[in-house]
Amino acid sequence: MPLVSVIVLTFNEELNLPHCLESLRGLDAQAIVVDSGSSDRTQEIARRFGAEVVEHSFETQAKQINWALDSLSFSSPWIMRLDADERLSDELRAEMMTVLPTAPDSVVGFLVKRRVYFWGHWIRHGGYYPTWLLRIWRAGNGRVEDVWMDEHVEVFGGEVRRLRSDIIDENRKGLAFWIEKHNGFSDREVKAMLAGGGTTTARLTGAQAARRRFLKRSLYDRSPRILRAFLYWALRYFLLLGFLDGKAGFVFHFLQGLWYRVVVDAKLCELERVEKGVRADAEDKVQAQL
Repeated sequence: MPLVSVIVLTFNEELNLPHCLESLRGLDAQAIVVDSGSSDRTQEIARRFGAEVVEHSFETQAKQINWALDSLSFSSPWIMRLDADERLSDELRAEMMTVLPTAPDSVVGFLVKRRVYFWGHWIRHGGYYPTWLLRIWRAGNGRVEDVWMDEHVEVFGGEVRRLRSDIIDENRKGLAFWIEKHNGFSDREVKAMLAGGGTTTARLTGAQAARRRFLKRSLYDRSPRILRAFLYWALRYFLLLGFLDGKAGFVFHFLQGLWYRVVVDAKLCELERVEKGVRADAEDKVQAQL
């Protein structure tokens, strides 16, 4: 019986997946790749590394992981979620091998730190590190909250602890892909902001995640659009010392902290304009019929 089953979601990840799966070597793990119809060598690479490959059409990250939890067989006592552009640090792999087998039954989940690299540079400032994420949970004790964006694992009926070591997030597909990916994220972010939902319970998602979500809903979402993006970027880049991340950090914090947020707000404004136009047209038709 393996120690942990690692779920990896993929779509055309031939550049990232080898590094992800290579980082599992030495860990007593069952690797399961849930692919949403890749047209590159993703599935071939996964099988070469000994991973189990299953296909399922993609809707959202949350639905894809929950489908895997509901539909697949896991032979391990622990489940881990890992993105294809993420990998375990050597320290995390060793720590998991030591901590997971000896964890008391009262412990149902573990938070780990995510360390993001952009253009080969560790983004250490701007409030971006450490970001604590609940990525490891006992089989049968976890579920992903069903939201469009910023989904977190919810665990039930036990204690959540922290591991000391990091997951490394480093996408190798280049800047054009990064921009395209975040443009897609912005569509989902708009849907998430309009739909609401998602827990704010610190016990389920980790205190940091709950605090950030609370601040986003109670402060950021209620602030003037477009302007709030500039204020958020200034907070990250100046007050939280993002400028210390150098040239790569400037590009990252500008794109992720300002450009992306402006795109989301612009799409919200555009959607409102369309809805107002539809209402106006409907009112004109009513008036014409009177």
